[in-house]
Amino acid sequence: MKQLKYFSAFVMALVLLSSLGCASTSTQDSTGQYLDDSVITTKVKTAILNEPGLKSFDISVKTVKGVVELSGVVDSRSEISKAVEVAHRVEGVQSVKDELKTK
Repeated sequence: MKQLKYFSAFVMALVLLSSLGCASTSTQDSTGQYLDDSVITTKVKTAILNEPGLKSFDISVKTVKGVVELSGVVDSRSEISKAVEVAHRVEGVQSVKDELKTK
């Protein structure tokens, strides 16, 4: 009976420790959040690629916890505005951080 108590405690501790490995912290995303951000990044890149007048290869996209950061160099302020607008329309985007520069 005593061994069963120790074994149960050991299993519970093991379950608790393994579940902590999947939790997010202030500096690291959970696996689910990372996948969500990857999907958002892909959707934003696709939307920018499909937008006439934007050179998508000059725009980098990074997503952290639903916040999309656009960086790179484009030809004009209107392209910056268009890229930000396109990113905002993508489902799951919480906000857009504009780090784009003009030539």
